[in-house]
Amino acid sequence: MRVSDFDYDLPKRFIAQHPVAPRDRARLLVVGRDDRRDLGVTDLPDLLNPGDVLVVNDTRVIPVRLSGWKMKGTEKGPKIQVTLLKPVRPGTWTALARPARKLKPGDRVSFGPGLEAVVRARGEDGEVTLAFPLSDEALLAALEDQGAMPLPPYIKRDKPGGDPRDHDDYQTLFAEKPGAVAAPTAGLHFTPELLKAMEGAGVTVVRLTLHVGAARSCRSRPMTPGTIRCTRNGAKSAAKRPDPSTPPRMLAGASSPSAPRR
Repeated sequence: MRVSDFDYDLPKRFIAQHPVAPRDRARLLVVGRDDRRDLGVTDLPDLLNPGDVLVVNDTRVIPVRLSGWKMKGTEKGPKIQVTLLKPVRPGTWTALARPARKLKPGDRVSFGPGLEAVVRARGEDGEVTLAFPLSDEALLAALEDQGAMPLPPYIKRDKPGGDPRDHDDYQTLFAEKPGAVAAPTAGLHFTPELLKAMEGAGVTVVRLTLHVGAARSCRSRPMTPGTIRCTRNGAKSAAKRPDPSTPPRMLAGASSPSAPRR
């Protein structure tokens, strides 16, 4: 068996470049043993039972995509684009750079006022290690101000900085704790109204923190592992249900599936 055996044609016109508004108006395909139904996300409360558990992810995506220049003294050299992947120590991240061949250890890259990095190492497949002379808090603030959202490759933008709407569109309703470099896209369809309807139907909502790693959409690179945390209170609330004799169903709204369809 080969990975290519699972390839299929997905016309570009079926890949959404922006979310539908409101988000819960997205379509929902229900596949059971004996039936298939084409519904909407707003129908989700009617598909669940009291005591079922919805697990959501409260990670927040960091705008880790940066555009800048390799510096030659005070002069700008080749244009460089990077996507930060993972922190390895305070102020230092591994990143994917384009074109990485233009960089070597010791080079300085400027991404804008107050945001520069020094190349500490260069690895394979475009990976580099960048050291920023900033604390983690200051770097996070600089990324929020100057970075672009790390959209997956099937979402196209005309400008390197992306669309200003991406900063909201690529976050879930539950996003609170910065740390992800890719969105938990299964949670992007939830709205306050939908969440209220599910809780009104007796569904228990449990939050966990899974900082989603990068490269999940790139075949040529291994996935970068994320980190996961679940509070004790969340686990206890999931164990409470109206009928303890009936095992609850778990709905995963914390993961990252493949490309969204219209």
